[in-house]
Amino acid sequence: MNFMLKFLFFIFFMIPLYMKFWLIQSIMFILCFFMFFVNLSVDYNMIGYYVGIDLISLGFVILSIWISGMMIMSSFLVKYLNNYYYIFVFLIIILMMFLFMSFISLNLFLFYFFFESSLIPTLILIFGWGYQPERLFSGYYLLFYTLLASLPLLLSIFYYYKVNGSCMYMVYLGDYSSLYLYIGTIIAFLVKLPMFMFHFWLPKAHVKAPISGSMILAGIMLKLGGYGLFRVMYLNPSYFINYGFVLIVICLYGGMMSGMICLVQSDIKSLYAYSSVSHMSLALMGLVTLFNWGCSGSYILMLGHGLCSSGLFCLPNIMYERLGSRSFFINKGMMSFMPSMSMIWFMFCSSNMASPPSMNLLGEVMIINCLVSWSSFSILFLMFISFFGACYSFYLFSYSQHGVFYSGIYSFSPGYVREYLLLILHWLPLNFFLLKIDMFVLF
Repeated sequence: MNFMLKFLFFIFFMIPLYMKFWLIQSIMFILCFFMFFVNLSVDYNMIGYYVGIDLISLGFVILSIWISGMMIMSSFLVKYLNNYYYIFVFLIIILMMFLFMSFISLNLFLFYFFFESSLIPTLILIFGWGYQPERLFSGYYLLFYTLLASLPLLLSIFYYYKVNGSCMYMVYLGDYSSLYLYIGTIIAFLVKLPMFMFHFWLPKAHVKAPISGSMILAGIMLKLGGYGLFRVMYLNPSYFINYGFVLIVICLYGGMMSGMICLVQSDIKSLYAYSSVSHMSLALMGLVTLFNWGCSGSYILMLGHGLCSSGLFCLPNIMYERLGSRSFFINKGMMSFMPSMSMIWFMFCSSNMASPPSMNLLGEVMIINCLVSWSSFSILFLMFISFFGACYSFYLFSYSQHGVFYSGIYSFSPGYVREYLLLILHWLPLNFFLLKIDMFVLF
């Protein structure tokens, strides 16, 4: 029996336990540690029944399970207020199963099926546990952007199957492609990533989503786009080589512009959403150069960004549960109330601007090296992207932690152990995986 199917059944049999809020979270962390002991040197034990795993899949699978466990930990208020928490946990398990299957599928159609299926639980999370009534519009944005862009991908997959008689994407199938087929194959992943100009759904979805929705969107769903590009670049390599410069030019401009947009945001979650666009522009550029260092740097940056942005979304939620607002005008002077939490804000803001020893730093250094060797003209835009990244991280920390606190605060609660544990579980792997970074560049 295939090795990965054992883990799939493990997840599947968690479903009857959905009433046990903390038990499910503990099982997810245990499963995550089991995944670390997967031996990728086993001959063909990892391939069969259209599922398999390699180093790229393994990193994203572990990240999916890790963040799913922390989604439950961050959503204690759902349990405390008895806000249909059993349906909430059930949705998280289903979502984790869809993501797990997306990352281990070897068949393109199966990958597409689970890639799109993961949208449904996310949408229900936003509709059911989101904040303002406008969450319906943000959910529709998310739904129609991703569905409209993924239809050309489905048609492209059918075409590949017709020409090759196979949908396996781990092998080079021959260059039968046209420009239309190239665009149809990648546009769904560019929307999911999201690339600048296809990103309008992301700030809306993030701001209206509950904390768990924001964590899964920033931590995993954005990475599905990058993972899909990793896999489909073998299908039409000549177009990736000849037309990759178009994507790089858009991303250079878009990364700089989204960094500037971050500096005029008044909502903390909205700032994170635009900073994700800036970071994922870098990841896409590293991938499109097709250099070994660029692909490795893109992979490392995606994993680092998944942990960093998920942790950053937890921080304003901690403030939101106490103050009822995520606005910079209300969340000021927090250093006076929660000094130790202020240190964690600093740790995450510094990781967000790619300071050592975070994975973001190594990923950005590798990608910038590749892009400068690809074209020396890109150095000007990369300089601005890095500069604005530091600017909005400083802006975020200084505005939220310093200054005179809002006079309407009449009571305040310090941080709970659960919240500190949640944040440390984001920060430790983000910074300490640098010691084992060879694992992420061997693929």
